[in-house]
Amino acid sequence: MMCTYDVDVVKVKVLDRYRLYVQFEDGRAGELDIAKLVPFVGVFAPLKDRVFFEEVFVNADLGTICWSNGADLAPSYLYEHLLKSTGSG
Repeated sequence: MMCTYDVDVVKVKVLDRYRLYVQFEDGRAGELDIAKLVPFVGVFAPLKDRVFFEEVFVNADLGTICWSNGADLAPSYLYEHLLKSTGSG
């Protein structure tokens, strides 16, 4: 059973490869490898291009990370994976 978290992304920083440093409104933060979270097909296909990938931004209205082509990832999905990667979830 998947948990649902109601927490927004407030900061994103591009790291190496396809990793991002993501910070949430509750202060929890860490690195996520986007290539391991989503296949780069469909709306995510342009993310294979590092230049495009690096254009990621926080959309405050959605509370998550987005790209200019409309691709975004649910903040709860990112939060859950951050918890798993830190051993907190």
